[in-house]
Amino acid sequence: MSFSRLGRPAALIALAPLLAAAPASAATLKIATLAPEGSSWMILFHKWARAVESRTDGRVKVKFYAGGIEGDEADVLRKIRLGQISGAALTGIGLSSICPEVRAFDIARSYEELDALRAAIGDEIKQKFLAKGFLVAAWGEVGPIHLFSSKPVKSMADLRGLRLWLWTEDPVSKALFATLGLHGVPMGVPDVLPGLSTGQIDSFFGSPLSTLALQWSSHVKYMTELVVGEATGATVLSKRVWDAIAPADQQVMKEEGDKMQKVVLAQVRSDNAKALEAMKSRGLTVVSTPPELGRELDRRGEAVARAAGSQLDKNFQAKVQKVVEDLRAKHAAK
Repeated sequence: MSFSRLGRPAALIALAPLLAAAPASAATLKIATLAPEGSSWMILFHKWARAVESRTDGRVKVKFYAGGIEGDEADVLRKIRLGQISGAALTGIGLSSICPEVRAFDIARSYEELDALRAAIGDEIKQKFLAKGFLVAAWGEVGPIHLFSSKPVKSMADLRGLRLWLWTEDPVSKALFATLGLHGVPMGVPDVLPGLSTGQIDSFFGSPLSTLALQWSSHVKYMTELVVGEATGATVLSKRVWDAIAPADQQVMKEEGDKMQKVVLAQVRSDNAKALEAMKSRGLTVVSTPPELGRELDRRGEAVARAAGSQLDKNFQAKVQKVVEDLRAKHAAK
């Protein structure tokens, strides 16, 4: 008997088992990241994806596009806004192009300072992301940022003699390089490894974990001891995509996002320490930073930071400064 000969009630009865089996408001979230497969970040991202899919009975699935296959972060953000992908796990550089206030985290020189800043201004920054059409699903980290180079750096002259990677999408780094008189070679993250291989660049700023995971470590011999900042990150989703997910499933994602955030922060911190030890065992030399070089970098970096923050709300700036100054004063008093 053809479908057309069935009465409407009979047709609905016949389809009922199929309708019941289909997940309601099913969604496949496509999330891009520069993190390579097999890295600490991707292992935890996949674990989060499996938990979300399991707890929503398959109504929400997450597919990751790792290793920069969707392009650099500017490309990824353009695709999110066009609706081609759902979200991304971004570094602070990509995040700051959505919400400049996130650069406030860059002032942190330790995990303690970064944690204190997240506690003080994290929720406020999340609201600013929502106003720009993005939901912060979980904070992440890259780790403590050092200078990695092919020769030891102990002076400004040494620093100016390097062919340094300059992240094309980062105006703050560009301003810092200019004020320091550094020779920066602009390129995106996917181009750094080929650039190191060909000698187009011979040094870069990065964390131990990112340096090892991205396979950049085999091209450098030295790392400066000085921590120039704590690089943050976050997994963000298009608010338009988020709003289309059923409230009950949103709650699952929030719960799993909170779990992922705690695990990611602990794991990335542990793995940064392990990555540094692994590179040292393979011949990496850690170079002590002379006090005068540290002071010079601090002085010039502070000027760039003030200029970058000049357009931000004064109360916001004051709150950030107080958090860090209070912590540093506390440690100086010990």
